[in-house]
Amino acid sequence: MPYEGEVSPQGRPGIPGARLLAEGAALKQFSRRGFLAGTGAAGLLAADMLLTRQVQAQRRTDRILTVADDFADTYYPDASWFLFPGYKTSWEESQWILNSLRGTLNKRAQLAAVGYSNQGLDIDDIVIAVIEHVRARKLTKLFFYGHSFGGMVATQVAARLLEIHGVEVQFIVLDSSPYSKHDVLDQSWFDGVVFLYERGFRFPSTLRGGYELGERVIHKDERSWRQILDQTLEQLSPIAPSSLLIQSESAYIYHFDGSRFAGKLGSAKMAYIGNPRDRTVRYQTAVEAWAVAFKANMVSSSLHTEGARPAHASPGWNPNVYRPVLEQLLDEHFPLPRGGSRVTVF
Repeated sequence: MPYEGEVSPQGRPGIPGARLLAEGAALKQFSRRGFLAGTGAAGLLAADMLLTRQVQAQRRTDRILTVADDFADTYYPDASWFLFPGYKTSWEESQWILNSLRGTLNKRAQLAAVGYSNQGLDIDDIVIAVIEHVRARKLTKLFFYGHSFGGMVATQVAARLLEIHGVEVQFIVLDSSPYSKHDVLDQSWFDGVVFLYERGFRFPSTLRGGYELGERVIHKDERSWRQILDQTLEQLSPIAPSSLLIQSESAYIYHFDGSRFAGKLGSAKMAYIGNPRDRTVRYQTAVEAWAVAFKANMVSSSLHTEGARPAHASPGWNPNVYRPVLEQLLDEHFPLPRGGSRVTVF
């Protein structure tokens, strides 16, 4: 073996005997427990990544997710709510929101949510999923609930359903929905995400932890630290929306132009609900823009979800705040037969 500073016949620098002894001693000191712990952690990470890949692979197409409700299914076989989820909202969270509002929404129709494809947001595919569900269930009355940016999607889908299939939506609830990218308060973060997406950059799963935590800490004034932790961990779970879907949602918001759909909703009624304390969407400019553009359809834009925390589009967290607001809207604009509004089913 060559000495230090010499070169072996193969052209590799020599390794001194002292260094070999030191490295051997370090290896001997490496505990079996540490080795097994490291191996176990690596195995769990690999299993989680495999499970994430499998779950997201099963969500390659848009799907209508129904929430069973015996009362609504029995009394309203031809009517259904469609919840259009907000930014980064998983399939499971969409169903959770419907369950939170079930005692109010089920008095008018069955319950369903739109599960966005992990391949990215595509309005044409969503329209197909909705109309196939409508035809399969023989639905004649449609109620749309637009959760945050889902209000944008709900409006465009309603316009497309009427234009292409002659199907008119009865009611569209806009819950804290931005009217355009200018209503998004965190412009720098938002612009950066869209900039990278449109130049072909895709956030890998390994970066999602820092990405999610950073975005939520920026809006920490709206959330408790426990909510920040819970929501960040949720985004890292296998059931979370894919990075591709999240980036495509950002691009959709960025390019949305509500004026394209004004006058194209037929006789559909619209209502905007939100919180003036919203720190994600600029409430005042958003509600005014919707009210002006859809003046012919808007029946209410003054009801607030005061007391909700976080203030932005949080029916799942604050059903006791949201349900009275929704009941007021529905009782006023879609009154039930006499005595029907007093039926309460949980």
